Amino acid sequence: MGIARSTYYHGRVKRVDEAHLLAAIMAICDEFEAYGWRRVRAALQYQGICANHKRIKRLMREHSLQPRRRRRYVTTTDSDHDLPIFPDLAKHVALTGADQLWVADVTYVAIASGFAYVAIILDAWSRRVVGYAIGRSMDARLAIAALETAIASRQPSPGLIHHSERGSQYAAASYRALLAANGISGSMSRRGKSLR
Repeated sequence: MGIARSTYYHGRVKRVDEAHLLAAIMAICDEFEAYGWRRVRAALQYQGICANHKRIKRLMREHSLQPRRRRRYVTTTDSDHDLPIFPDLAKHVALTGADQLWVADVTYVAIASGFAYVAIILDAWSRRVVGYAIGRSMDARLAIAALETAIASRQPSPGLIHHSERGSQYAAASYRALLAANGISGSMSRRGKSLR
């Protein structure tokens, strides 16, 4: 036909003025501070505002509306304490069955309002979770709740080795007392060595 492709779209797409587009972008970025230009563009399209991605990127850059990056790493081990440390018994164990060696660790899960901490106890032979607890604080109570769950579900015989990192949760007097009361031997990895 000899006419430009843009002729078809002329009049169908309504061009938004810069002030209106900027106000819409700022409203989206205020509500969702982790949104980058792709998500902002999708939110604008949902509102019926059509804008070029280069224009959106430029406006976000010029008005400092870049997404705020969340910190992805949270320290879960406090090994700088004066509490007693168990020797590493796990490195000499040859496993032949379940409930001979349990491995414990604390990790975190990012949620909308911050972090939730998860204390987990695995059976090293079967690699199954034998106990866990979820909480908002990462203290000895969380680790104790996971250990109590594991003991209640498995009823281990005396001689079981419980291996963990050198965190203050596992070195606390109440945690050590629970291990001793159930005939479980404590074991801890050396400083700076991960359990994974």
